[in-house]
Amino acid sequence: MRWETRWRTGEGLLGLADPAEWDAAFERGEDHLGTAVIGLAHNCPLEEASPRIVSAMRLPDQEERGYACTAAGTAARLNRRLTPELFAALHAEGPGGPAGDAIGDTLTFVPFRDLPPWFKRRWVYVTVRGTLEHWWLRSVDAIQDGRRTLRGRRR
Repeated sequence: MRWETRWRTGEGLLGLADPAEWDAAFERGEDHLGTAVIGLAHNCPLEEASPRIVSAMRLPDQEERGYACTAAGTAARLNRRLTPELFAALHAEGPGGPAGDAIGDTLTFVPFRDLPPWFKRRWVYVTVRGTLEHWWLRSVDAIQDGRRTLRGRRR
């Protein structure tokens, strides 16, 4: 079934469950391939969806690459693991681009012992930074509370 038919019938690409259909659309140069791999991430085993997600992460359209990164994050959430190819693709994208949320999902849902070295270092960085930000905000709140208390006593 062609993409246009899927949109007209209301079936949508998020329900895509056939990797061969995605491969055929990729060969035809169809639009919305990044959106379709989200459907594959939901409906196919990780090993079948992974190469298609990686291919979609290499698409020239920035928005579709973002959707492919969302598919990688979805795969991490659902499977609690990723393939080495997906880890490599997320690492290549880096945390500052469209893969930022997918990297966060990976750090949250994939056990630390199963992460490759770069992701382990990223996990440590994110954890330490989050702890320091928490402490900073608590100290700022304490200082503001102290100021309010002192202002109340002067009046």
